[in-house]
Amino acid sequence: MYKTIIKPSLDFISALMAVIAASPVLLIFGLLLAINNRGSLFFTQVRPGKNGKLFKVIKFKTMTDKKDANGNLLPDDQRLTPVGKFVRATSMDELPQIFNVLKGDLSFVGPRPLLPAYLELYNERQAMRHQVKPGITGWAQVNGRNAISWEQKFEYDAWYVENQSFLLDFKIVLLTFKKVFKSDDINADANATMSAFKGSK
Repeated sequence: MYKTIIKPSLDFISALMAVIAASPVLLIFGLLLAINNRGSLFFTQVRPGKNGKLFKVIKFKTMTDKKDANGNLLPDDQRLTPVGKFVRATSMDELPQIFNVLKGDLSFVGPRPLLPAYLELYNERQAMRHQVKPGITGWAQVNGRNAISWEQKFEYDAWYVENQSFLLDFKIVLLTFKKVFKSDDINADANATMSAFKGSK
C-alpha cells in the first residue's frame, strides 16, 4: 500500500508545497545562472524511469557550453562556473526536478535516473533499480554519492528496491539534508562528474 498509494500521494503533495516554498530560491538561482550561462537556465536530458520508460529530467544548468579550437566541449571542471559550482555543492541544481515529481516521472526518494545507454549494460541485479520510480535522492546518494564506484552504487540501489519502506525513505531524506549541509561526496576524485559506466566486469 505504501509503494502504490501512500508514497505517490506524499510525493505529489510534498512537491506542490516545495514549489511554493522554494519559489524565491528558484528565482534567485535561476537569474544568477541565466546571467552566468548567457541566458541558458535549464539543462534537460532524457533518462529512463520506472520500467525503463524514458522521460526528460530537469536541472539547473551549472556548466557553460565552452568549446576548444576543434569544436569539442571543454572538460567539465573548465566549464563549471563559480555560481554553478556553488549551486552543485549545495545540490540546488536538483531543485527543478520538483516539477518532474509533480508530473509523476520522479519520486523524492529512489535510485537516481541515469543515461539510457546504460540500460543494456546492467546485469540482472543492477537492472532491479528500474523496478521502482527513480528519485531526486536515494540510498546510494547518502552512502557515498559520486565518491563510490558504479558497482557499489548499483548494489545500494538494488538493496533499496528490496527494502523500500516509509521509515527507510524518511531516513534517506534526513541523511540527504545532512549531506547537503556538509557538501559531502559531490565530486568523484578530481572530476566534476562521475566517469561513464561501461558495464560490470
